[in-house]
Amino acid sequence: MHFTRARDLLLSGIVAVGAGLALFDLAYGSMQSIPRFAGGLLAIMALGELIGGFVVRDRVKSRRLTEPVVVSRVVILAKASSQLGAIMLGAWLGASLYLLPRTGSLEAAREDVPSALIGAVCAAALVAAALWLEHSCRTPQGTDRGERETPRN
Repeated sequence: MHFTRARDLLLSGIVAVGAGLALFDLAYGSMQSIPRFAGGLLAIMALGELIGGFVVRDRVKSRRLTEPVVVSRVVILAKASSQLGAIMLGAWLGASLYLLPRTGSLEAAREDVPSALIGAVCAAALVAAALWLEHSCRTPQGTDRGERETPRN
């Protein structure tokens, strides 16, 4: 397994921008207003992954993790979260691209722009926290699978 590449996140985000823009163009007239903190769950996830990154980093450095499977599960969580964050960032940016030009003519669009921007910021925070969590799972330099320390008697 390789670490998350920026191009993968960028591709997901670009596709989501197009989808978000198309969906808002299709359905905005029949939608209710966007709740102000609709992206708040992404911020909560980002906070959890940020804290988790510090915990995992300290445990990996001090070699207190006994099961390698724990680290692999954390990496999988981080990879999935960074993809989710990239997709949601793209969707919120697509919504913003739809709403911003209409703020002068639609009061609803003017009221929904802050919600879309808050969602985009929360999604960007999730991407950053997930990448931090994934980075925290790396082993310190110089330690490899074949170079594990053996206990001395």
